[in-house]
Amino acid sequence: MAYIGDTSPLFQANETYIQEVYERYKRDPRSVEPGWASFFEALGDDLTDIVTPEEGPSWAPRESRVVGGSVDAGTLSDATTDRKQFDNPYDALMAQLRQAAGPGASATQIRQATLDSIRALMLIRAYRMRGHMHAKLDPLGMTHRGDHPELDPASYGFEEKDWDRQIFINYYLGLESATLREIVDICEQTYCGSIGVEFLHIQDPSEKSWIQERIESTLNRKDFTDLGRKTVLERLTQADVFETYLDKKYRGTKRFGLDGGESLVPMLEQIFKRGAQQNLEEVVLGMAHRGRLNILANVMQKPYRQIFAEFEGISTNPEDYGSGDVKYHLGTSTDREFDGKTIHLSLTANPSHLEAVNTVVVGKVRAKQHQRGDVEREKVMGILLHGDAAFIGQGIVAETFLLSQLDGYKTGGTIHIAINNQIGFTTSPSKSRSSPYCSDMAKTIDAPVFHVNGDDPEACVHVARLAMEYRQRFKKDVVIDMWCYRRHGHNEGDEPKFTQPQMYERIGKHPRVRQIYADRLEDSGIVPPGTGEMLVKDFSDVLDQEFDAGKSFKANKADWLEGHWAGLSMATGDARRGETAVDIDLLKEVGDAISRVPANVKVHSKIVRQLKAKQKMMETGVGIDWGTAEALAFGTLLCESTSIRLSGEDSQRGTFSHRHSVLIDQETEAEYVPLNNIRMGQAPYEVIDSPLSEFGLLGYEYGYSIAEPQALVLWEAQFGDFANGAQVIIDQFLSSGESKWLRMCGLVMLLPHGYEGQGPEHSSARLERYLQLSAEDNWQVVNVTTPANYFHALRRQVRRNFRKPLIVMSPKSLLRHKRCISNMEDFTDGSTFHRVLWDHRDTRQDGGLVADEDIKRVVVCSGKVYFDLFEEREKRGIDDVYLLRLEQIYPFPQNPLRDELKRFPNADVVWCQEEPENNGAWFFVDRRLEKIIVESGNQVCSRPLYAGRVASASPATGSAKRHAKEQADLLEAALVVKTGPATKVAAKKAGAKKAAAKA
Repeated sequence: MAYIGDTSPLFQANETYIQEVYERYKRDPRSVEPGWASFFEALGDDLTDIVTPEEGPSWAPRESRVVGGSVDAGTLSDATTDRKQFDNPYDALMAQLRQAAGPGASATQIRQATLDSIRALMLIRAYRMRGHMHAKLDPLGMTHRGDHPELDPASYGFEEKDWDRQIFINYYLGLESATLREIVDICEQTYCGSIGVEFLHIQDPSEKSWIQERIESTLNRKDFTDLGRKTVLERLTQADVFETYLDKKYRGTKRFGLDGGESLVPMLEQIFKRGAQQNLEEVVLGMAHRGRLNILANVMQKPYRQIFAEFEGISTNPEDYGSGDVKYHLGTSTDREFDGKTIHLSLTANPSHLEAVNTVVVGKVRAKQHQRGDVEREKVMGILLHGDAAFIGQGIVAETFLLSQLDGYKTGGTIHIAINNQIGFTTSPSKSRSSPYCSDMAKTIDAPVFHVNGDDPEACVHVARLAMEYRQRFKKDVVIDMWCYRRHGHNEGDEPKFTQPQMYERIGKHPRVRQIYADRLEDSGIVPPGTGEMLVKDFSDVLDQEFDAGKSFKANKADWLEGHWAGLSMATGDARRGETAVDIDLLKEVGDAISRVPANVKVHSKIVRQLKAKQKMMETGVGIDWGTAEALAFGTLLCESTSIRLSGEDSQRGTFSHRHSVLIDQETEAEYVPLNNIRMGQAPYEVIDSPLSEFGLLGYEYGYSIAEPQALVLWEAQFGDFANGAQVIIDQFLSSGESKWLRMCGLVMLLPHGYEGQGPEHSSARLERYLQLSAEDNWQVVNVTTPANYFHALRRQVRRNFRKPLIVMSPKSLLRHKRCISNMEDFTDGSTFHRVLWDHRDTRQDGGLVADEDIKRVVVCSGKVYFDLFEEREKRGIDDVYLLRLEQIYPFPQNPLRDELKRFPNADVVWCQEEPENNGAWFFVDRRLEKIIVESGNQVCSRPLYAGRVASASPATGSAKRHAKEQADLLEAALVVKTGPATKVAAKKAGAKKAAAKA
């Protein structure tokens, strides 16, 4: 640390010199001594109450100022400190420095006073910047970071003789002047106690000033009433005794207790209480399993008896539906009252993939804000509770921060609380991160961080209040890093001394936070002696009663179809088509809106051609392509008051330039959204070009969809296999959320899929993964081949009385394929979604294929390969091979597929796919097709043949030549009937015909 010593030019200080140095600093901060640079930087940040930021630093010279000569000590004795008497704040500062030197001070004394002030301000700023590094954060006292030189007054040239001399500090710390001893004492108490604050990395001066004022103001330090302290003790007692009671009743049972972090409970209570005073009405919480049972019981007020029943293995699901989940993954919701105001709380269910719930929570918050009309984003808020190792270690955290201030995803700020156990599983912090704190990721978005000692409940409650106030004022994320410990190992069955013997030796001797705080209140006379133990006994009695009641607990009802889900029900039946057809007049109204170019918008010429093509489609009623069908589905839903949210990379135009749902003025870049300009009173359409995130984004849209069942919510991958990065969300939430947690979801995933020779990363959407996860009617997987079927698939998502996720193998080349079109009648009255589609050259059409009984082969396929098969069949002049399209692969359409195969009793059956044999749908459909073939009464075939690429470790080749060869081979295998049962039957029939003719 370079400091300003006696030999510094500062000892020549006068107004002219300071101004000259400042002018150099303005041009290049590196051109002045580090001490001067720090001084100017500090003043520029911290004296914003004197002038606005646009005017520059408050002490800076103004153009109107007349620069005088050297300071004349004889003329300074009457200087005033009233800043309002000066036209220039710089003059006020200089006058204050003169007064600090005393009446009749010499030039040397004035220079000394100036030097003292500059040094003191630099020291104060260092405490604001580095004080957290000396804060007493570790309850175990094991973290030793050494003395930081920037917090040593000697680093700034102060000596022992200087400690009791009055120094002018210009109302820093709320004081006009103070001794060095007082300055250090105040800074130590403020920045180096149980709370450490990181905020000077924030770029916004108003945010920094607010935090600084709230931290340094004597009015806003940890002020608690006696009643408030008693309440904190009660909450700590509930949290503590609940854990010890479970440990006694179910010793060794895995529960991931909060033991060591009990201050979390009064901290959350304070957030809710202060939030209720600031218009907060609803909070969505997400957390991993550490402490979840305690939060469920003592914050969410889930009945203790129900929790005990779950430990006893008693079913608490009144409908006994689904697989359920372990206790420390479950969520719940409740209403809590604070100061006469009710806040709705919901804890989101979460698997052991720790931070995966983060964007799910903020997505739910966004949906709930939309439902409440919360445009200011102050009524609904998210709280995320993190483990320390997971907070810094998992990439989803960075993705969550990334979304926090983006227009399509912002929620007005999330409060993050890290339950900092100072250990991840069995890994110490020094081995699990490269930065000082687990919270350092928050600095990427300028979020303030409050570090706090978990053994000081009042400090925890104080920072909780500050965090709530900051969030409501600035609508930004804020982080609380609560240092604590875990009294047991990673779970209650572990032996932690295997890996951390010293830490757990100390933990074993360390008193519980409830005991520490109870002793503190009793010693100070705030509560009578023995109050702490009395509270323990009283609450233990309550738990005894609840434990007995848990043995016969029966839940009254499930809550999963209440609130916004009221009116929906369980999925039943087979076809489940829904009412998806649309009146012709509405179709034309939407068609006109999506093809019309406003006169004041300069649209790109290529897009103008596309819009004219759409106009022609709507006029003629033929040739409706994929993009137009999608827009018609969206537009008709909007006119029926169903809002739509679509997000993903390039979603506004579409990765393949097929959508263009936002038109960009080529001169001004102003945006025009045709789907938001259909008619007055329609629902809103929101289409968002997302950041380059899959994991976080899919979680966000899943969260949105489980909170808003009346909207059509879609997430689109740029290419289908880009969803690989979101596999945790797919596995843990989307495919199994209804079974585990009784939570429906209607999210649509659009995954571009198709083999066009674009290599291994741009071909396969990994259809096989979704089919492998398909069970218990958990979702729908489709690979449709007509725009009309896509239209109906989208509309049925919100036109049935239940919700299921929809996985769409979305096309690429088919977006403009000449045969992939539909006509107007395919969208209107009587039309619907078809799970199985017939051949375009059906045997029942004139000039089509041979009669059903003469068909030699039925090729069952799905998606784009149908058109390749169709064209190759036409090219070869084949008329005895029938192409049957499986549009929905799951739930598997067994009945309609069987009905179609019954038509062809003398044909063998082939499953054809573009994907390698170990990918795609083959392994899923193989046995199902075999069963249907047998049931259909087929005379020549008992199981399906396979036509497709050979098994491969890579999903596709990167060679265009090899791709073409593979494609030709699979078409050959599918269409050309080799000698087998079907050909023998055909030959026998042909011989019989010849014999009959001869006779």
